[in-house]
Amino acid sequence: MYRERRIAVVVPAYNEELLIGPTLDTMPEFVDRVYVVDDCSADQTSPRIGERAAKDPRIVLLRHETNCGVGAAIITGYTAALLDDLDIVAVMAGDNQMDPAFLPKLLDPIVDGKADYTVGNRLINPEFRKGMSRWRFAGNAALTLLTKIASGYWQLVDPQNGYTAISRRALETIPLDAVYPRYGYCNDILVRLNVYGFRVTNVPHPARYGLERSNIKYSSYILRLSGLLLKDFLWRLKTKYVVMGFHPLVFFYFFGVAFSVISVLMGIYSLYFKFVQDNSVFVPAVITLLIFGLGAQFLLFAMLFDMQAEKNGGWY
Repeated sequence: MYRERRIAVVVPAYNEELLIGPTLDTMPEFVDRVYVVDDCSADQTSPRIGERAAKDPRIVLLRHETNCGVGAAIITGYTAALLDDLDIVAVMAGDNQMDPAFLPKLLDPIVDGKADYTVGNRLINPEFRKGMSRWRFAGNAALTLLTKIASGYWQLVDPQNGYTAISRRALETIPLDAVYPRYGYCNDILVRLNVYGFRVTNVPHPARYGLERSNIKYSSYILRLSGLLLKDFLWRLKTKYVVMGFHPLVFFYFFGVAFSVISVLMGIYSLYFKFVQDNSVFVPAVITLLIFGLGAQFLLFAMLFDMQAEKNGGWY
């Protein structure tokens, strides 16, 4: 136990025969149960887990017969932890990238009642993200901005970080079977936590890179995740600000997007009016700028209202 709480750790693993052993060997003693979910690995990942499980009764091997994705693997672990009545469930990847020495820092805000979900933050300073490539940092920064807008957690940084911890009551509240099953689950779950009013906080920790091999192709991943975040954003607005409780920021977002689209169309027409019809561009250009300004104001006010809702809402 940790501070009178029963702690579980979910370890999703896919083809991690090289690193799953060191990951499990360094698991802190206060962890009560370790659910290692082998997502249909094609290598010796399961035998390596079995070897550790024979020596450590805390380790439970769960195996998917088909590859379902890292999000699905984590949900399998979450479900097992709920059935076993654990209080807090952390997630540590099977590639030994997450330093177990920082696990208490993820648990403390939940134990203290300050949050129900904690997320590691490697981007807070250059020293912590040392070893992260510039391309990876740029991709993380772009996805952080998109996730802020989609999830409504405007103070959150590094939402791509899989080093997390969640309270039992949050797991019992959000629909686990609806969480996105593959890369992107961490962004999707944030949207659902926001809709149900849970408080989320960042926990700074340094990145740790070694022999792990990332399977993420950021060029396609960012495009795919952007579509997921747009869908989640619209669902959050509808569910949180229309169905569960009305807030006028929905109209601000609507008019902001509408005026922004109209301003783009007007800008195209202004170019046509100038270079094709050889007319003065002053009047259509001024109208375009006015419409764009209105759209920008509506969007900024919508975001401001959303930030205020984050500070004022929640279970606490």
